[in-house]
Amino acid sequence: MRKLTLLSALVLASAAAAQGNNLSGTVTVWSWDVAAKALQSTVPSFNKKYPNVKVNVVDLGNQNTYDRGLAGCAAGGADLPDVYSIENNEAEVFWARFPDCFTDLNTLGADKLVRNFPAFKWTELTANGKRYAMPWDSGPVVMFYRRDLYQQAGVNPNTINTWDDFIAAGKKVNAKFGNGVKMATISNGQDDEWFRMLANQNGCFYFDNDAKQVTVARPGCVTALGTIKRMNDAGVLATGDWGGQITNIKAGKTAGALFGAWYEGTVRTNAPDQKGKWGVYPMPASRAGGVRAANLGGSALAIPSSSKNKAAAFAFIQHALGTPEGQVTMLKSQGLVPSLLAATRDPYVAQPQAYWGNQRIWQTVLGTLGDVPQARGTQYFQDARQVMIVVQSDFLKGRYKTAQDALNDAARKISSATGLPVAR
Repeated sequence: MRKLTLLSALVLASAAAAQGNNLSGTVTVWSWDVAAKALQSTVPSFNKKYPNVKVNVVDLGNQNTYDRGLAGCAAGGADLPDVYSIENNEAEVFWARFPDCFTDLNTLGADKLVRNFPAFKWTELTANGKRYAMPWDSGPVVMFYRRDLYQQAGVNPNTINTWDDFIAAGKKVNAKFGNGVKMATISNGQDDEWFRMLANQNGCFYFDNDAKQVTVARPGCVTALGTIKRMNDAGVLATGDWGGQITNIKAGKTAGALFGAWYEGTVRTNAPDQKGKWGVYPMPASRAGGVRAANLGGSALAIPSSSKNKAAAFAFIQHALGTPEGQVTMLKSQGLVPSLLAATRDPYVAQPQAYWGNQRIWQTVLGTLGDVPQARGTQYFQDARQVMIVVQSDFLKGRYKTAQDALNDAARKISSATGLPVAR
């Protein structure tokens, strides 16, 4: 198996080398935030192989990339780039609504790279026998924390094993800093990422993995929403949108952040003066001995059918995502966690990271991957997410008596929006 994988990689590499001087033109890439910066970091090594191809990475912002992608597909591919960044949990929206908008990458050679990635990473990228995008990064969830603030408050991260432990630690932080520092920031009213992370660790999501039922009112999701309410009521969380969370980190108003591991680059690049003050530990479990892992995010790269330079676009994707060189470059520059199996075995993964107090953080991060429960976004991800944003906010404001009541209402609304039945 391994020999076949290496052989296929060598064949593609040889073919790429032969093409290197033949490919030319401009490849325009749409992406966002650290993802765009990460892709930009692979351009110099790509241009050593393909000196006549100019890569133009455009940072449109996350939501704008998604919205313009939908608009472009609805317009028959008008004004779309050569390479399009897409989050895994939103990918099926495109495949379902616009099956002809993107290129089947199998026609360009992606079928020869299948075994180089974990099987689960292809699930949401494949439809009707077509492979519409190549896996990029994954988002194993961890708790990023300020070592110095924890220490000042007398909190030992090694003793935080459950969310109850986390709440207890938060009360110590509140007492030490007069409520001026919180344990983390939740984007309540703006997003439901905390709910998705905690639901995932409890084996629950909006929908079942067959995309046939609404499962958001099941016990694992009830536990997740109830836990968030307990943290909110205990006063250990700050509230803020994406920009507000970064502002809190830079100002030292939060002692940590719960996110997918790709957030490492966000912390490091936005707070360079805090080098050595940060660390990482696995997300707390809902109960003693419970799962301390989840996934948030993870993206892929696709080629719109309207691209006029597909060969060069695929060459760039193959270099950035299909080689350890490209993937580890992005891990180093922006903290994007590789999906490419060979990249996760790179020696860099085992190295101490100076910004993170010389902790071997990538071993901690990648060590959780095997425990992440499976979840599927489906084509209805955004419909469900918009419902849950409102329901979560209303629940934290006391507008529902229990988490079960809140999620029963969410399930009915999601069912109404999608046409899928509520699981019994």
